[in-house]
Amino acid sequence: MRIVSLLPSTTEILFAIGAGEDVVGVTFECDTPAEARERRVVSTSTMPEGLSPADIDAYVAKAIAAGEDLYHLDAGALGELDADLVVTQDLCAACAIDVEAVDDALAFLGCRAEVATVDPHTVGEVLDAVLDLGRRTGRPESARRLVAGLQARLRAVTERVAALPRPRVALLEWTDPPYSPGHWLPEMVTLAGGEPVLGVAGGRSGRVTWDLVRATRPDVVVCAPCGYGLDDSAELARAALPHLPDVPVWAVDANAAFTRPGPRLVDGIEALAAILHPEAVGPPPAASARSLREAS
Repeated sequence: MRIVSLLPSTTEILFAIGAGEDVVGVTFECDTPAEARERRVVSTSTMPEGLSPADIDAYVAKAIAAGEDLYHLDAGALGELDADLVVTQDLCAACAIDVEAVDDALAFLGCRAEVATVDPHTVGEVLDAVLDLGRRTGRPESARRLVAGLQARLRAVTERVAALPRPRVALLEWTDPPYSPGHWLPEMVTLAGGEPVLGVAGGRSGRVTWDLVRATRPDVVVCAPCGYGLDDSAELARAALPHLPDVPVWAVDANAAFTRPGPRLVDGIEALAAILHPEAVGPPPAASARSLREAS
């Protein structure tokens, strides 16, 4: 089987279930595992480089309102790869190229590749996506083993925090301007032993104000800006400090463990549990979370 993955999360899933050798095409963002960088890139961003966080938000909002694409699909490369399976999404226009663009390109090229659309809104649906890709790629047992291991880790976390007080958590997907979390992120807070005060589990993220964030009376703020690793996340998290002077603020590696719906979401839940309940779980790994202001 020849597979083109148009999402960093599904690229990670495919490699994790043993289908990495079949992956022939990826996006410019597919960086986990490192071997994914050796595959041909068929999708790139149309966004100019060097934009500030506020400029990125404005650019994305304008493009979406105008119906413009935020990603470019290299139809020529897609055709040359002669894929049997193309994995894409119908979840978020700002996250990756959507299924309609893929269908149009395949029809134009006369390709008969199967298109698998991944559209998870919850942690459970992310695990279901792993099982689905396992079936589609002929690796159902490997996918089941991966999911069973992830579920065991989730049970271990939830059991350790079940009887503990639940701090109020304002998790932000962006800070300039601030955005409430969507999809699986509020659920991650709940599983980690916190009470999400922004966003709706399974819903969409949305622009909010700092006044609204303050009004939620958070005990802790966690910044997980979509598309950013830990160092850049920490820089964006600094925007929250003057608006919430008396609240602990943490930055996390959003790309690795929060905003990409793949196996490492469980890493993110474990990191959140360590942020919220260090006495029970231990401190979060330095590679996954960073405190910008400790609790007083």
